[in-house]
Amino acid sequence: MCHDLVLWRHAQAHPAQPGQNDLARCLTPLGQQQAQSMADWLRARLPQSVVCASPAQRTQQTAAAWGAPFLTETALSPDALAQDIITWLQVTLTQAPLILVGHQPTLGQVAAGLMTGQHAPWAVKRGAIWWLRQGQPESGSSQWMLRAVLSPSDLA
Repeated sequence: MCHDLVLWRHAQAHPAQPGQNDLARCLTPLGQQQAQSMADWLRARLPQSVVCASPAQRTQQTAAAWGAPFLTETALSPDALAQDIITWLQVTLTQAPLILVGHQPTLGQVAAGLMTGQHAPWAVKRGAIWWLRQGQPESGSSQWMLRAVLSPSDLA
């Protein structure tokens, strides 16, 4: 059985203003374009995906570019720990591809943890995706493999 998992970092957001709640930061106009371009690319390849986003406004706006209902998941909050997300994934994975819209450095740490079993500070660029697949039907492997890494600039 194969599982597709996409780690999607929120697109470019406005910097935090003094006293502003970090969760309230919104996407910039460029960030909105980045989110839409990536959503279009993903939807063409994984149309039946389940999309889950952090409760932060910038991830909600990124996920909204998908153009269909998505789930808000507190496990993906900006202060989430990679190991907690990996544990959450073990009970959450379904047959449908899963797209997680979240934050850096956590998404990079999740990718490293799934692919190597080690904690490492891998970088996921703003608006970029890391598409992972667990299991290859022809090999019977349950290891997570990297399928694609794309940033919005790759789609321009």
